[in-house]
Amino acid sequence: MTAEIVIAEDDETTRDVVEFNLSDNGWDVLAFTDGDECWEHLESRANDPPDLVVLDVMMPELDGVSVLERIRSHDALVDLPVVMLTSRNREEDIVQALDAGADEFVAKPFSEVELVSRVEKVLDEV
Repeated sequence: MTAEIVIAEDDETTRDVVEFNLSDNGWDVLAFTDGDECWEHLESRANDPPDLVVLDVMMPELDGVSVLERIRSHDALVDLPVVMLTSRNREEDIVQALDAGADEFVAKPFSEVELVSRVEKVLDEV
C-alpha cells in the first residue's frame, strides 16, 4: 500500500522539491502552502489521517510547531508521524520541535536523498 504524505511548506520552490522527491519515491503527496490549510485538512481527516506529515517550522499564520502541537493534542491524530523541515537549525529550534513531539527533523538546505531517507525511516517505524 502506498503511503499518503501531507506537506505544509510556504516556500514554493522548497514545496515543489519536497513534493517531487516524495512523489518520485512512490508516495501519494498532498501539499499545502500554510499551516492553517494543513491543519484544516488534517482535522477534517481525523478519522482517516495520512501516514505522515512534513511541516515547515516557519510559516505565516499558523507555524509548523503550532500545527504539531495541535496534532499531538488531538485524540485521533496524536500518533501521526511528523517530520519537521526548517532553515532554522539552531539547537534551540531543534529541541523545540522535538519537545513538541516531532518524530524527525530535517534542516534546510537538505539533500533530496537525506529527506527521502528520513521519511522512509519514520514510515518504517510506524
